[in-house]
Amino acid sequence: MDPTYSSESIYNLIPSDWKEPPQPLRYISIFKANVKDDMQKFKTAMKTMGPAKLEVPSPKDFLKKHSKEKTLPPKKKFDRHEPKRPPVPLRTEHPVMGIQSEKNFITTNAADVIMGVAKKPKPVYVDRRTGDKHDLETSGLVPKYISKKDYGVTPEYIYKRNEEVKKAQEEYDNYIQENLRKAAMKRLSDEEREAVLQGLKKNWEEVHKEFQSLSVFIDSIPKKIRKQKLEEEMKQLEHDIGVLEKHKIVYIANKK
Repeated sequence: MDPTYSSESIYNLIPSDWKEPPQPLRYISIFKANVKDDMQKFKTAMKTMGPAKLEVPSPKDFLKKHSKEKTLPPKKKFDRHEPKRPPVPLRTEHPVMGIQSEKNFITTNAADVIMGVAKKPKPVYVDRRTGDKHDLETSGLVPKYISKKDYGVTPEYIYKRNEEVKKAQEEYDNYIQENLRKAAMKRLSDEEREAVLQGLKKNWEEVHKEFQSLSVFIDSIPKKIRKQKLEEEMKQLEHDIGVLEKHKIVYIANKK
């Protein structure tokens, strides 16, 4: 027996007057028609490969015969009687013959060899076991520069430059002394400079120790401000220490 028609079927529990609730309407854009028209218009224009309308060539611009052939140079007038090569000597023309030299080339060559200076071989050096040879003069291994007369002598431009540097240094020192005299500045001695330098280093160690004792987690504004302040102090102390270590002469203003 079919269970759908049985009195104990679960379909009998559904009320007969129940209807499925209507679905809410879907959103429809008010620009749907405009977009559809634009797409159809552009799609129609893009159906061809390239522009839809091409310029038709003019009937007067047709390809003429021999229009693409290369133009030849102008013709030259040909003269049959114009000679192209020098004329052939005549049968009656004979070369000069019978001229002999009294010089004995064998004796002359032997004398040149006997009296001549022997040619020295070109100096070379070998840098590999396979016998690769290289020019010795251009290698830099020959101490030929120490044989010069002016070797080890200071050039004239060095003296001139040293004098200019010395003069510029003296002018600068005079200018500094004059400014110091006007500004009433005092030069720190080596002991005072060393004392100030050691004091700055000690202050840096104290600030660094305090910085190391900060909390690992900076989770509050006062902690952040404190950390930033210590970093700025350490940076300033490092800058001052570097200035004092770099400059051996330090001037300070006298206190009135």
